[in-house]
Formats: sequence, structure tokens, C-alpha cells
Amino acid sequence: MRKLFSALPLVAMMGAAASAAPAENDLAARGATWWRHVQILAADDMQGRGTGTPGYDKAADYVIGQFQALGLKPAGVEGYKQPIAFVEQTVLSGESRASLVGARGETALAVPGDIIFSGSGGPVPGAIDAPMVFAGYGLHLPEVGHDDFAGLDLKGKIVVVVSGGPAEISGALKSHARSERGHWLAAQGAVGMISLVTPGQVEIPWDRRKALASAPAVYYEDVAMRDTQTPFLNAQFDPARSADLFAGSGQDFAAIAAAADASKPVASFPLTLRLKAAVAAKRVTLSSPNLVAVMPGSDPKLAKDYVVLSAHLDGYGVGTPIKGDAIYNGALDNASGVASLIEIAKALKAGKVKPKRSILFTIVTGEEKGLLGSRYFARRPTVPSKSIVADLNFDMALPIFKLTSVTPVGYDQSSLGQDAAAVSDAMGLPITPDPFPDRNVFIRSDQYAFIREGIPALFFKYGFKAGTPEATVEKAWRANIYHSPFDDANQPVMPAETAKLNDYVTAVTLRVANAETRPSWNSDSFFKRFVK
Repeated sequence: MRKLFSALPLVAMMGAAASAAPAENDLAARGATWWRHVQILAADDMQGRGTGTPGYDKAADYVIGQFQALGLKPAGVEGYKQPIAFVEQTVLSGESRASLVGARGETALAVPGDIIFSGSGGPVPGAIDAPMVFAGYGLHLPEVGHDDFAGLDLKGKIVVVVSGGPAEISGALKSHARSERGHWLAAQGAVGMISLVTPGQVEIPWDRRKALASAPAVYYEDVAMRDTQTPFLNAQFDPARSADLFAGSGQDFAAIAAAADASKPVASFPLTLRLKAAVAAKRVTLSSPNLVAVMPGSDPKLAKDYVVLSAHLDGYGVGTPIKGDAIYNGALDNASGVASLIEIAKALKAGKVKPKRSILFTIVTGEEKGLLGSRYFARRPTVPSKSIVADLNFDMALPIFKLTSVTPVGYDQSSLGQDAAAVSDAMGLPITPDPFPDRNVFIRSDQYAFIREGIPALFFKYGFKAGTPEATVEKAWRANIYHSPFDDANQPVMPAETAKLNDYVTAVTLRVANAETRPSWNSDSFFKRFVK
């Protein structure tokens, strides 16, 4: 090595150092610009950008101003806006009651201390008194020979399911089954579902979940848009008390949790207890818009196709105070994604290579309420539905460690994976598979609304592997900052690293927009069936 360096001309070494410094300075400058957008969108005066709130509308005005400054054309229903009518439902925990009823009598449950009732999806049932069954992982996947509901009588029952899934089933497939099960269970006559998380798989501590329980939920005012048309109870149970649900069943929840943590088979069986509950809720109507802007394509023929770049603008708004702070600012989740789309639009406008297909910048509402804005747009787009060829989604990419690899979730499902891999090779950012597939990230952000309509999609994340220091940092962020008031502009971040990720997504966008053929699902992809 010493000989190699001594042979290099001094001028070449100086030139390399000089070129490296501007590159680093450029990343730092562009990262700082990106972070400034985040600071504005996540400031306290935006009040956490709750769906349908003045804070959300104020943030929307800022984004529209950025669209206008970049010369992007409005592509909504009302200018840049696509308004959506919602019903906001708040479960009144203080006025709600719950208990477990069995042979030994009735045991009261604290609401929300032991059980949390969700107000999402549709109207909650005012009263319920029903037997329970345990359905293992709650996965209905007959296509791969797995059905946790086989042999169970579901009619009139509350179905209890545990987190995780068999190791041999792909994370994407398990995620899809989880997203569909509420609708499927309601169709089978079930009246509710209780979701359990094993202590080993806890992502958000129970105390934080309790703090979020007072947050209003939102569902579509249009009944035709809802997954279930009749009241259906959705609930979560304290991981520390989940064993209480199995009392008298002869089954040990600790053993079930251990099997789930190891992704081993988990049996289904009836439970001996009933859940009795009275759920109080208040409801109001509101409206909140998606924001849609277009960068017309440069090729007269291909410009009729659209590549969607999506990110959600909404956050948790104002909620239960934690350490005296009640504003859930949502800086990295997901002011960061909106800021990235603004910067990517800027890069595409300034680049020498122009996208041949049109780029549709879709900033959606209601993601935190159940992907409502993206689902609405995907089902009722403001451009012809057949013209949308792909969705590239930005949500909560975490610049809390160096960007050394990328995880474009969904890369193994469609030809978009080849585009991502080509850019990875060119930029020296290898693809790392999702390290924790049972977190369901494939269905937990807005790309999934497009996938359900048959549109190939990618969801961009910083890459890391399980068991690494990066995994430790990411897990700590989720445990201490995620969905809390501390996801604000005061947390330590690495803006220049996101500038790199923005460059990566810009390059993928150009490759998809300029390809001769449209993206397509892989022949063996489960999600190919949704093509319309």
C-alpha cells in the first residue's frame, strides 16, 4: 500500500481531495435544505399536523407553496387539493367499560390500562358480549397451505391473534394477510378482534400506546370506501397481561409467545372466557385533502403514464402529554418524507436528464389513521387509473446512522427491484433485505394502497441488518421517539445521509420514468393477482 501511494502523483492526490470536499459540502448543503423543510413542517405551530386540523391545513399550504415555486402543475380536484370527507371517532376511555367473564365470575379490565379500543375502520359497537377464540397468528393464506382459522367457529366471536408468523412464509405475504383479516373476519360473522404483541416483539411500549389511546381515529364518511360496513370491535391488550385471556383454557401464553418469537407453529383453539364491553365514543365529520402536483413528462407518448412519488403529511396532532409535551410533531414520521419529495422534485427539475413519463407528487392525508388518504387516491385517482405505472413511497426513512445500504421494501416482488438494484450498483449502496419482516412495514405505509390496486411499488428505507449497532440504534428510536412528542426537530439526525438517499430515489425515479416498458409484477409474486 505504501508503494502504491508513493507512486501516485501529488497533484492527483490533491485533486482527489479537492473533489471530495465539494461533494461532501454539496451533500451537507442539500441535507441542510432538506432539514429546513422538516423543521418548518414539524414546528410546534403546525400542532402535529393531525388529519383534518388547522395544523394540517397550514402544513398543506406550505407544501403547495413549494410546489408552486418549483413550477409543478396542480393535479388535484380543487387545484392541488383532493378533498376527502371523513368521520372522526374518539373512544371515550373514561366512559367505557370492559371485563372478562368466565366460570369464576367477572374480572374488570382497565380502559385503556389493560385493553385499548380502536376507533378506526368504522363505528365501534356500543356494547358487546361475546365468546372468544384464539386464532394463532390470524393468517388466512390458503394459497400457501396456511389457515389459522381452519376448524374454528368464528360467527359471533371475538378473535384473538398474536404477532408474528411462520418463518417459511414471506414477510410480504404475512403482511398482506394481516391487512385483510379485519374485513375477512367480519365477512365470516366475527364481531371483533383483539391483537396481542408478545413481550419480545413489543415495538412501542404499552405506556406510550395508552397515551395514544385518546387520539381520535378517522374513517371514511362514504360507507362504500370502508372495509367493513357494520360495526366491528378492534382492540389491543397489554402484553404484560395477555396471559389473562387464556385463563381456564389449559394453554400457556408464555409458551405461545416463545413459539411466536421463534416464528414456529402456533395452534388455534377456543377460549373459555367472554369479553363484555361497553364502548363510548363521540363522532364529528371533517374534511382533509390529499395534495397532488404533476411534473409533465418530456416524451409525448410516455407522458400519458405517471410514476407516483408519495409521502404522508399527517401526524398524530396534539395528544396525551409526555413529560409536559403534548405536540406529536412527527419530524421523521413523516415531515422528513414530504421534505424529501420536495427536494427530489427540485433535483428532477434541475437535472439534465428529464423524465419521459410524468411524475405525480402525491402528498397524502390520513396515513396514521389507516392509509386512508392513499387508499382514497389509489381507488379514485385524479388521473386515469390505468395510467399509473408505479408508486415510489417515502415514509420515516431514519437518518440516525450512516447510509451504507438501502432497503427498498417490495424490491423482490416486481421489476422495480431490478431498477433499484441497478441504481444500487451504480451508487455503491447495496440492497439489504428487510431485517424485521414481521413488523409488517410492507402494509404499514402508503405504497400498500397502490399495491392493492395492482400497481407495483417500492418503499424506501435505510438498510441495516439485525444484530448490528444500527439495529440497536433503530430499535431505541422506535422505543423512545416513534409516535411520541420527542419526534421533533431537536433530535440528533444526519441530514447529509438523507441527501444521499434522496439522490438514490431520484435516480430510481428517472430509471422507471425513462424505461421503454412499464414496471411489471414478477411472475411468482402473490400481488400480481391485484392487477386490474
